[in-house]
Amino acid sequence: MIAILAALSAAIAIAAGAFGAHGAANPQAAEWLRTGGTYQLIHAVALLALARLPVGTGPSLGLLAGSLIFAATLYAMALGAPRWLGAVTPIGGVLMIAGWLWAAWQLTRQA
Repeated sequence: MIAILAALSAAIAIAAGAFGAHGAANPQAAEWLRTGGTYQLIHAVALLALARLPVGTGPSLGLLAGSLIFAATLYAMALGAPRWLGAVTPIGGVLMIAGWLWAAWQLTRQA
């Protein structure tokens, strides 16, 4: 299931990046789309790699949730949502960091 969600996340990231490059209303919107797309795509690929390692689903869910919150808030602001959503964006970043730390901890326990 994680691999399916990772593939869908990668598709959304590519679409956001393309829209940022070709259809964004202003430079700030393009930058938000590019940043969100980059982080989302990197974490989609990482999720596919983690699916092959003995870390369990917890770290993967943290990375998935974090990348979606991070990217979705940037995408929403790029499309005209209120800027206060920018205060939510770091929650996604914290979840991504936590997911990576959790994965490292799980892998350390396996070593």
